[in-house]
Amino acid sequence: MRKPVIAGNWKMNTSIEEGKALIEGLTTGTASNTCDLIICPPYTHIALSQSLLQNSSIQLGAQNMHESNSGAYTGEIAAEMLKNLDCTYVILGHSERRSIYKETHDLINAKIKQALAHNINPIFCVGEHLSDRESNQTLNVITTQLKEGLKGISESDLTNTELIVAYEPVWAIGTGKVATPEQAQEVHAHIRKVLAEIFSTELADKTRIQYGGSVKPDNAKTLLSQADIDGALVGGACLKADSFLEIASAAA
Repeated sequence: MRKPVIAGNWKMNTSIEEGKALIEGLTTGTASNTCDLIICPPYTHIALSQSLLQNSSIQLGAQNMHESNSGAYTGEIAAEMLKNLDCTYVILGHSERRSIYKETHDLINAKIKQALAHNINPIFCVGEHLSDRESNQTLNVITTQLKEGLKGISESDLTNTELIVAYEPVWAIGTGKVATPEQAQEVHAHIRKVLAEIFSTELADKTRIQYGGSVKPDNAKTLLSQADIDGALVGGACLKADSFLEIASAAA
């Protein structure tokens, strides 16, 4: 059995005080112990989050990181910096990084390798645009993203880390549109099949695959009940403690 994993991507939201209140709401709320909870706040909140989560089972992640150890990269964050703040997860390959900041397959691949080298667990995002789905190219796009993003990575590279894959159809992120449970399940099953081809059936069977894209308390249960959907990468609904915890409860 794969334990469900619910991750909250705060994106560029919340002041320090709002972030503090959100974490306090999460840590004092009733969270399901049948799933893993991860929050990914802005960089400015990570040190505070580390302090507030010390006596909590909620785990800490970052929204992105640089592919190099250190150097003259103004405005960037290195894996070691995240590690020093107990960040155990990092979101990589998010569609907003791909589309707005033009991150390529090769760059995302380098970032995943860097995360693994520092024992940080990557949440590797894949997903198609509406035009891809309308032209029946969804599975081809997902296959390419997986194979290019994981190129040169062996199963032994995952000995001390966990690879989480997040399927986020671009057309459903922040739009209010949601893939049907059947559409999401089809892609999740395909992702598991491709992972078996890249690594092994054993690793594919234990890899947790999240769905992301306008996940809310009222649709979480039907999505998370699908055989190959092992959790959710949550955007807007993670900015309120009660809605995020309600999604987590749906994973029970």
